[in-house]
Amino acid sequence: MSKSNLKRVLSSADTFFLGFGAMIGWSWVILAGVWIAKAGVLGAGLAFLVGSIAITVIGFTYAELASAMPVAGGEHKYTARAFGSLHSFICTWALIFGYVSVVAFEAIALPVAVTYIFPAFKIYPLWSVAGSQVYGSEVALGAMTGILITGLNILGVRLAARIQMGIVLLILIAGALLVTGGIVNLDALDTSAPMWTGFSGVFAVIIMVPFMFVGFDVIPQSAEEVNMPPRTIGQALVGSILLAVVFYLLIVMTVGYAPFDKNTSTLFAADAAGAYWHSKSAAAFLVFAGIGGIVTSWNAFLIGGSRAVFALARSGQLPSVLGKVHARYGTPWPAIILIGIFSILAPMLGRNALTWIVNAGGFGIVIAYLYVAASFIRLRRVEPDMERPYAAPGGMVTGIAAFILGLAIFVLYLPGSPAALKWPQEWGMLLVWGIVGVVFVVMGRNNRSS
Repeated sequence: MSKSNLKRVLSSADTFFLGFGAMIGWSWVILAGVWIAKAGVLGAGLAFLVGSIAITVIGFTYAELASAMPVAGGEHKYTARAFGSLHSFICTWALIFGYVSVVAFEAIALPVAVTYIFPAFKIYPLWSVAGSQVYGSEVALGAMTGILITGLNILGVRLAARIQMGIVLLILIAGALLVTGGIVNLDALDTSAPMWTGFSGVFAVIIMVPFMFVGFDVIPQSAEEVNMPPRTIGQALVGSILLAVVFYLLIVMTVGYAPFDKNTSTLFAADAAGAYWHSKSAAAFLVFAGIGGIVTSWNAFLIGGSRAVFALARSGQLPSVLGKVHARYGTPWPAIILIGIFSILAPMLGRNALTWIVNAGGFGIVIAYLYVAASFIRLRRVEPDMERPYAAPGGMVTGIAAFILGLAIFVLYLPGSPAALKWPQEWGMLLVWGIVGVVFVVMGRNNRSS
């Protein structure tokens, strides 16, 4: 099981749905109410519009680099080539934190979805975290699902990708049901909800946008397993981002104007579907599709996170055992198990951890985005003749714009910003992760010295 060669088994459709399914997931069902409460309907729409423009520009830099260097680890390879191993580790370690955050988010979100449909599912109270009661039934459901998805990924990336495709189609049907409901009920739209709460609300939503769109970068993480021309990898990446932009903007506006009591709602998107179609079944269907979205994001980020860990291990920056590939299934099984462990433990934190995870995870993701944009700029300058099967439109200007936009989002997380991360929950997560990263850097240097 020690070979380090991954199998090229993913088709164009597999790759596209892997990235798109990672982006839309369940978050739009559970967080739509948070966006609207923080920024108002128009404010949330503006936040997603601005944020999605930034993500799209950043996506162009990813598309060019992914087609030029189609190897596992994506960002790890780009930054290593542009800036060397230390910067490569920082970028990849920050990205892994973002991926682990998504996996943890989905493990907590699954029981939340189930209890919306079956309130009696809350049994065996265990403890309280930040005022949120943790139930044994929720922990057991999240942990067992984590074990199942981890096992599925060990059996093969293609099997996981095909299941992903089917579930994404179900999510699209649910989204279409919601949007169509809004269109056929234009005369019943609720315009009494706050349209605007100020720029502080917009900023508070913008810092969530990177977390909502993280997923397209799963494509370069798994590029070594893609069986298609390098240029097509870039096209699939950009296409998945653009479709996700349209999806999120439609959801924000449709849910925001839905005629239901937003003061008592726990899941805005589900209650919006029920209100538009005057049916509890419509609300339940959307939640079931949302549960499918939990699986797609969970699955995709388990794939992406494990490949990032695998890339670091293969380069000698993490323990070598994490760089092993299963001889039969062609998957990096130790790395998959490592990421899977986080999903198994996450439900113990309770549902109040959802917002902490979104914000802290987004910070790690933005660090990776900045590194990729900087790598794009440097490689354009020092290696102008490097083969680029997919050339980003705008060339160097696009790279500079991606870096500036990423930096603008990065600043929003810092102290002094109206949307700054909270201490100790969010900064604490990042501090612990950073300390662990420093330990691995020191260990890696000592090993190379020996």
